[in-house]
Amino acid sequence: MSKTTAPKTAAAPAKSTKSAVKADAPEGAGVATLAPAASKADPKLATAWKTKSGAELTDAEVLAMPDSEYMNAKQIEFFRAKLEGLKNEVLSNAGETTEHLREDTTIVPDPADRATIEEEHALELRTRDRERKLLKKIMQSIARLDSGDYGYCDETGEPIGLGRLIARPTATLSLEAQQRRELKQKMFGD
Repeated sequence: MSKTTAPKTAAAPAKSTKSAVKADAPEGAGVATLAPAASKADPKLATAWKTKSGAELTDAEVLAMPDSEYMNAKQIEFFRAKLEGLKNEVLSNAGETTEHLREDTTIVPDPADRATIEEEHALELRTRDRERKLLKKIMQSIARLDSGDYGYCDETGEPIGLGRLIARPTATLSLEAQQRRELKQKMFGD
């Protein structure tokens, strides 16, 4: 009986160190790994960024830019538009929460139903508190864009990387610096 091997499929490509992107997560969440978003080999993506404005670029087109173009005017415009969109989304959610809490003032006689409603409100308020903290980071990132510091690690001064910034536009640390910080937090606590 001869042994045959099944053909390999493209479902599980090998990960390269350049294509794997990590993002800083909330405290205690560890560092999340994201799949590659674009292939640098695609010739259409490699030149598409030259004819578009920064706000019109897609994530894949930004990732396809050569490393020599790191934090050029189009990338800065791209990240400014991304940050402004996040800011508007967070502010919109905050307004919806305020309206929702104002509308939901009905008195429920059943203690179990009342407890459920109060728990839902508490959960919504916790979510908005996290978004409030995110809004602060977004505003700081916009200020970093204005000062020319955006995209560079606070600790090392090295580029953070486009993939990491696309995944987490508010990142202020490179992957290595974030891993060191999380290791210290794990070993010594907050």
